[in-house]
Amino acid sequence: MTTDVPQTAAGESRETEGREMHALVERLYPLCRSITGDGLRRTLEIVSGEIPLEISEVPTGTEVLDWTVPREWNIRDAYVKDASGDRVIDFAESNLHVVGYSVPVSATMTLDELRGHLHTLPDQPDLIPYRTSYYAETWGFCLRENTLAAMGPGPYEVKIDSTLADGHLTYGEHVVPGRSTDEVIISCHVCHPSLANDNLAGVAVATRLARRLAESDPHYTYRFVFAPGTIGAITWLARNRERVDRVKHGLVLACAGDSGSLTYKRSRRADAEIDRAVRHVLRSSGREHTVVDFSPYGYDERQYCSPGFNLPVGSLTRTPYAGYPEYHTSGDNPDFVSPEAMADTLETCWEVTRVLEGNRRYLNLSPYGEPQLGRRGLYGSLGGRSDTKQTQMAMLWVLNLSDGEHTLLDIAEQSNLPFATVAEAAQALRGAGLLKE
Repeated sequence: MTTDVPQTAAGESRETEGREMHALVERLYPLCRSITGDGLRRTLEIVSGEIPLEISEVPTGTEVLDWTVPREWNIRDAYVKDASGDRVIDFAESNLHVVGYSVPVSATMTLDELRGHLHTLPDQPDLIPYRTSYYAETWGFCLRENTLAAMGPGPYEVKIDSTLADGHLTYGEHVVPGRSTDEVIISCHVCHPSLANDNLAGVAVATRLARRLAESDPHYTYRFVFAPGTIGAITWLARNRERVDRVKHGLVLACAGDSGSLTYKRSRRADAEIDRAVRHVLRSSGREHTVVDFSPYGYDERQYCSPGFNLPVGSLTRTPYAGYPEYHTSGDNPDFVSPEAMADTLETCWEVTRVLEGNRRYLNLSPYGEPQLGRRGLYGSLGGRSDTKQTQMAMLWVLNLSDGEHTLLDIAEQSNLPFATVAEAAQALRGAGLLKE
């Protein structure tokens, strides 16, 4: 049995989009990203080959809200060699092997001396953990527990060829201009090294969503922010403090490619339009999903939703933060994410933008009694459709609640009808002269 593949706004199949997003994940995966440095720049350079990016470089020492832009970290090589010269731990094999922001090291050590700088996962002995030390000058290696168990007493040659020096924090922005200067912000972090779900799947979905929106003549202006986690979002907010009131809706994307069901974390406001739009899309689509309340922990939604800004920004993931065994380990590789899951996340984001774009208030121009729809050709024009009854009900709901106070999203929620059906009914009624915006 075959089924039709749904078509995107650009005429491409979801299957094609999924494959291309996965290919982008695979291309970005080997890069050693951090909150600063050349790996981050190279990541943004590759993304800019998909969508144009405006790159910002913020110097070390710049005050950003309560934080300071740190020194820039770069690494060329790192290893632990045994007496025979074999690399027991090798940065070239996996960039997760080095604790992020490790200072330079060149020493000979016994295993006992080295052990305090080694990090493993005893309960997951075949996986390499991901560890960082951004704001405390130290160093370390991450390795499989099985590798550590096989290591002898030493001595070992220990080398980390890195630099920690004044430089810049880098982030990128892509803007899809709309008819309004009011903005929808889509944000994802680009600071993790070889982790496919957290964070590359979100980067790939955001990139493809931007390409779709560019062909849709949007009402809102859509701003995509690709920035290192925490310090990047804080830096962006600090540099845009006077214009954040333009942000009317927002989503933080992360963990966008695993096989789990979708999870939406509400904004701090809890009932912002973005919260209602995502909840409605998830409910009406029939997708398995979870909606959770805001908490000040997780991804960069906590920066956008900090009380001084309190922006209407929620977070969309599949399996949420720390909710899967491969999280922050070498198990989060390109095989862990799938084209199908990324395509489903993308489609969900697209449907949310359709709600935001189409949500309007209308006024019934024939509010005394039910207007006769048949003589206006509104019933006849729907003949033969499989959803004729649903569309007729949508017209009745739109007419009844178009009092200048209810939005189409209000009507969709109250009627338990899909937003697209309600919006289509409103357009038909408007065309018949029964509604005005």
